[in-house]
Amino acid sequence: MKIGIVGAGAMGSLLGFYLSECAEVWLLDPWQAHVDAIEAAGLRCEHDGVESTRRPRATRHPAAIGPCDAVLVLVKTHQTAWAAEQARMLLGQEDSERGRQGNLAEGISLSPPLPVSPSRTLVVTLQNGVGNRELLAEQLGADRVGQGVTALGATLLGPGRVRHAGQGATIFGAAPDRAGMAALAGLFAACGLPAELSDDLDGLVWGKLVVNAGINALTALLRVPNGALAATPEARDLVARAVAEAAAVAAARGTALPYPDPLAHVLAVAAATGANRSSMLQDALRGSPTEIATINGAVVREGRRLGVPTPVNALLTSLVTALDATADARVREA
Repeated sequence: MKIGIVGAGAMGSLLGFYLSECAEVWLLDPWQAHVDAIEAAGLRCEHDGVESTRRPRATRHPAAIGPCDAVLVLVKTHQTAWAAEQARMLLGQEDSERGRQGNLAEGISLSPPLPVSPSRTLVVTLQNGVGNRELLAEQLGADRVGQGVTALGATLLGPGRVRHAGQGATIFGAAPDRAGMAALAGLFAACGLPAELSDDLDGLVWGKLVVNAGINALTALLRVPNGALAATPEARDLVARAVAEAAAVAAARGTALPYPDPLAHVLAVAAATGANRSSMLQDALRGSPTEIATINGAVVREGRRLGVPTPVNALLTSLVTALDATADARVREA
């Protein structure tokens, strides 16, 4: 399979590293130094203190990549419209003879030979928050845009370097093409990344949203890795309040979360990715815009629509929004 990854930040780079073991992988990103480092010396990944190198391709120009079997979108929410334009240039010709093998819909625990290519280019968002799939579908067509969530943790260390900071499954929604999405999940599994297929896309997305609502904003505000939230009683109390509100909103909208105890699940994720710096913390440290509006902000908007109070999520949203707005004035150590 040929995979295009739009957005070579921490998660895009981590997936590019692993998937390049089993597929032709192209990373598309505007950061010239990162692209140059990967092209010159490969992509280095640190995991448990050991660093290894693999060689996905990297470029700033979609024309250099050409048609792909699947495109993974891993940009920040405010870059989704840009990503849609890039992805449009990676779409292949329809080919009804390619890829549709009946056994793909039966499961994803595949062993070599690798999964066959989807019958058409699938564009799959693995971004945080809500609303990204809808924007991509509006631009590229709902019949080719899928979505998934991942519990992997990654930290970008510098040009051409990424740290694998937390292990976890990637779960793909079965829509819009079950066989194609199963082929993609099978590729992940073949490359050593646990993957599953789910028919409950709404539960999938809100399950991840509740986790992010409990972890991301607090790590950005407190300047701590994920594990500190689970280990510190004062922080754990704030996690519990944010998670309870998000879970109440999910229940009010009729969404069944994919775990029985939301707080226990969020704390387990924080502990399992203990050394990881959340994507929102990484953004805050760089002074880059965060995705607060599509995470805690989305909980607040949906709660308002449904009449569910969300005061803690509203406060977290306001605080991180102010953090974004004052990035240029931030006091930094000499």
